[in-house]
Amino acid sequence: MTIMQRRLTITGSTLRPRSIEEKGSIARALHKEVWPLIESGQARPVIHATFPLALAAEAHWLMETGSHFGKIVLEVNSGISPDR
Repeated sequence: MTIMQRRLTITGSTLRPRSIEEKGSIARALHKEVWPLIESGQARPVIHATFPLALAAEAHWLMETGSHFGKIVLEVNSGISPDR
């Protein structure tokens, strides 16, 4: 009931029970059929809103309302060195 009330979507996939040959075939098909769409920009995530990291609370509030369609993105300051 919690899942339905929050309008969550559960998706999953496992290749564990498949043979190595099947897994290879799936990987080759993905590389041939899907990867070019991602590289060309034809397939991309839907972005509902983007927030600076400092406004993470507001982004979380939006997520909790359930009124969005697509991803809510937090932007991290690109000027900060990854070594910090």
